[in-house]
Amino acid sequence: MAEIRVTNVSLEFPLYSGGSRSIKKVLLRRSSGGKIARDAADRVVVRALDGLNLTLRHGDRVGLIGPNGAGKTTLLRLLAGVYEPHNGTVELDGRVSPLFDIMLGIDPEATGWENIYFRGLFLGLTPNEIRAKTPEIAEFSELGDYLHMPVRTYSAGMMIRLAFAASTAVRPDILLMDEWIGAGDAHFLRKAEDRLHSLVDAASIMVIATHAPDILRNLCNRLLLVDQGRVAMEGSVEDVLAAYAKYA
Repeated sequence: MAEIRVTNVSLEFPLYSGGSRSIKKVLLRRSSGGKIARDAADRVVVRALDGLNLTLRHGDRVGLIGPNGAGKTTLLRLLAGVYEPHNGTVELDGRVSPLFDIMLGIDPEATGWENIYFRGLFLGLTPNEIRAKTPEIAEFSELGDYLHMPVRTYSAGMMIRLAFAASTAVRPDILLMDEWIGAGDAHFLRKAEDRLHSLVDAASIMVIATHAPDILRNLCNRLLLVDQGRVAMEGSVEDVLAAYAKYA
């Protein structure tokens, strides 16, 4: 069974050369949900996560909601291993699949086949696992002979088909999403919706950050209201949405 344990985690980002810019600091205070302060080295820092504690277990379908800059995306990237905490611990049991920027790592000079391989490595698959999944990815993308061509010759829609097909070929234990993904024309969008729902159903734990109430209602059984790097409220979807609607 998959499990996520976040214990007393804090994460800060230094703002280099920002110490003498008082106007910049005021603007950042107003526009960011994080906390701005100085650290021991007298640098201006944004504390994106602040003493965060969180436990997720099998069956959790968790939505993250909160004001811009509150720490939602930072938390997702922390869970994905993109960031290391400055304090505290993050423990994950199970294979993690982050669906943030599905175009990340796509090489325009490489062919579609080569990019399938690259994307598989990015997702943590072994070469044997990639070879086993490549036919399914190719079929789902519907790109046919275009897979032999450099990706720079693709249209934007074709690039999205390739990236989406490769990125969603892994069945994760822990699925992390920053907004729901839309991909391609009407025909492919229906396929993409079905694929995403199958990933959510198959995952042991799913965490998504979005401001879309309908998506949260359709996918989640629990919401976390995040503000200033902390969980300000945790509860049912409707209770947290109602609280967030009144949130100042």
